[in-house]
Amino acid sequence: MLDHEDLSWKRCAYAVGNILQCWEHRGSHDAIFEYDGYVDDATERAVERIAELETASMKLTNETIDPNLDVVVVEPAMLTQLERAYLPAEYDTVDLFADTEFELPPFRIHDSPTAIVETVVDSVDDENADNVGIVLDQESEYSPLIESALEAADIPFFGGPGFTDRSEHRLFLHLLRTAHRGTDTRISEIRSLLTVFDCDVVDADTNKRLHELDDGDLKWLIDFCHDVQEYTFSDALSVFERHAGDTMDAFREELETLTIADESITEARLDDLSFYLQTYEVPVDRENEGVLLADAKSASYVGREVVFYLGLDDRWTHSAPRRPWVDQDAQFTRNLKSFQLLLQSGSQQHYLVQDATGGSPVTPCLYFEELLEPEYDRFSDLPSTSHQIETAARAGDGFENEPVGVTSDPVETISKSSLNTYVNSPRDYYFSRIVDGPEKAYLTEGNLLHDFAEFYVNHPDEIDEETLSEVVELMLEDVRPLVRSVDERTRRTEYRASLETIVSYLDANQPTEGAFLTPSSGGDNAVAAHFGRDVDSPVTERRFTDEELGINGMIDLVQSQQELLDYKSGSESSATSIVKHAAIDEPTDEPDFQAALYLTYWRLQRPGDQLSFTFFYVTELVDDVIAGDADIDDALTTVTYYPESLTEHVQREEFFEYLREEGAQKCQKILSKIDYQTYAALFDAAPLVETTDSDELIDSEFGETMIDRLEAEIGEYKYVTTGSKQVMRAIVDRQKGAFFKNDLDAFESFVDERLAELNRRRTGDEAFPIEGLAGEPNYRRVDNRDLLLEGEQ
Repeated sequence: MLDHEDLSWKRCAYAVGNILQCWEHRGSHDAIFEYDGYVDDATERAVERIAELETASMKLTNETIDPNLDVVVVEPAMLTQLERAYLPAEYDTVDLFADTEFELPPFRIHDSPTAIVETVVDSVDDENADNVGIVLDQESEYSPLIESALEAADIPFFGGPGFTDRSEHRLFLHLLRTAHRGTDTRISEIRSLLTVFDCDVVDADTNKRLHELDDGDLKWLIDFCHDVQEYTFSDALSVFERHAGDTMDAFREELETLTIADESITEARLDDLSFYLQTYEVPVDRENEGVLLADAKSASYVGREVVFYLGLDDRWTHSAPRRPWVDQDAQFTRNLKSFQLLLQSGSQQHYLVQDATGGSPVTPCLYFEELLEPEYDRFSDLPSTSHQIETAARAGDGFENEPVGVTSDPVETISKSSLNTYVNSPRDYYFSRIVDGPEKAYLTEGNLLHDFAEFYVNHPDEIDEETLSEVVELMLEDVRPLVRSVDERTRRTEYRASLETIVSYLDANQPTEGAFLTPSSGGDNAVAAHFGRDVDSPVTERRFTDEELGINGMIDLVQSQQELLDYKSGSESSATSIVKHAAIDEPTDEPDFQAALYLTYWRLQRPGDQLSFTFFYVTELVDDVIAGDADIDDALTTVTYYPESLTEHVQREEFFEYLREEGAQKCQKILSKIDYQTYAALFDAAPLVETTDSDELIDSEFGETMIDRLEAEIGEYKYVTTGSKQVMRAIVDRQKGAFFKNDLDAFESFVDERLAELNRRRTGDEAFPIEGLAGEPNYRRVDNRDLLLEGEQ
């Protein structure tokens, strides 16, 4: 068709496929014309050409078995209409199945696909391999597992993966796809290719774009991607073979058969090649020796003495073609009889299954509903036996353990990021200490914004409109490998707005020079290096480590002796949210202890002082800066520490005056009618319940006493009750949005407990669990998701 008609591969395949399938079910090559919805110009031309060809299907259509022969048909119900057309008018029949019942062996239930595969491989060796067959769904997890297990055990097998399934064939197509994807391809997307090509890329570069890496090992690959349309398929295959150290003669022959070996690699031709390989089974020459691997949806009989059936779940059920020419009932009957026959192959049958996976029961193949009388929902409802692999029996195949005689040094201090990770998932914390993570765009951007802020505090006179543009380009240069090229213009605008936000804040809020005696970060500052200047201000990037408290960290800016500031490049959080996620009695799934940890350290330096920690969200005002109406206060969130209890704080005159001036309307009204002494006496009349639940406070003895006393003082008016409740809600809001002495005292104990627990786990006394203090970890905040195996502790 392709040689003589101007049709695309996909359109041609669709037309021919419909014709052949309709032919099989209706018995005539032109039966497709009875279905108008499936007839077009391509179909008409295909029918004409098919009529001219000598094929097996045409022979079945036009000829009949010699009527003088004695013909016996085995299980005629399994024949298609096309196959029936070849039969003579008279013939005898033989049933495949005897009248006696086949006694179904019990299902052997295992815990996992790995356990099933191990059971099979333990039963097979070189001597009995030719007598063993394995039936499985080739699209399931069992297929790669059994193939790799047999290879590892040096047991020969055949069947299994087809032409397209061969890894080198898929990788070659992957290479061509990569070349056509443009310059935004990331290293993480081509790891399998780089492994084959022996290109060693550090983990930190995983998220970077291939075309932005200056790496000698990758130069040939980058050049190939740039020039891919200048290559023919044959040329590209030679490049692949050279760098992969492999020969692909069969693939080259297939390219020649398709007459595209010497064609240039356009995206359209690549689409055609991919479609062809996904649609048609290319024959594979095999040595038919060893274990036979059979696909549950293709085979009806396995001619081996011992047959293992893996899975037997609902994925074994055939999906009949959804076409009007297919008799669904007849097709179901054929599939059911094929399944019956398959189950009885061999002299010994072993049905190896899982009863549940991921906490849900496994549904047996739907054909069992027709074949078995008892009702069931899962394999354990049927005759079955449970099996568990004794790993100790295979211990000789494992790694040897050699004691190293080294004791681990205890962790003396913990940072806010490590504490956040540990509380979310101790297992993730453990892996974060031993596995390098990839560089991420938002972290690189955040570091560069920090560097600029530090540089500006040290050298404000160095920055003007021109140098701001230089810093923007410096940021783009560093971030470029990590972001899409089409986003560069947007990011240039965002970076400029963020830098201007930092300048605006620092111009209006010059830090007070302080004697902060801890060392500076000692790290590199990319902006300072670019301008050839040092950064040594005593108030920027000051590292602290306190083994007595068990904490360490880095303070971005000492705004004053009572104020610390931290630059953030994420979305703004409220003070209430910050305090909430620092909770230790009821941890959240977004733990964030930065403010609590830094204030805990700072209060030791400034005992008795009221302190504050401000988060400066430098990217929050980008839209406002562009619009020209930015208010720097909208990018600031301050959390205050009060060196006293909540009760002591809210009964002070300062809080009373705050409520009078900034409280809710009815709150201001009732407090304007009393003096401070009357207000303070409320706290002597009944104990204040320190809670974050306003209803609990209102319903407490303190709440009832406040309402009663203020009604007696002002009068029994509705606004007095409302105003009193507003006062108590304001007290709760202060508790929810600030830290008090007992909060940080408890936090110090919390850190001690976590460090003691962490060090027990590091020495092997107990395992690092996946679940954190809040239960199941927040997987959006997990860095090593692939290493956290659910269901294991």
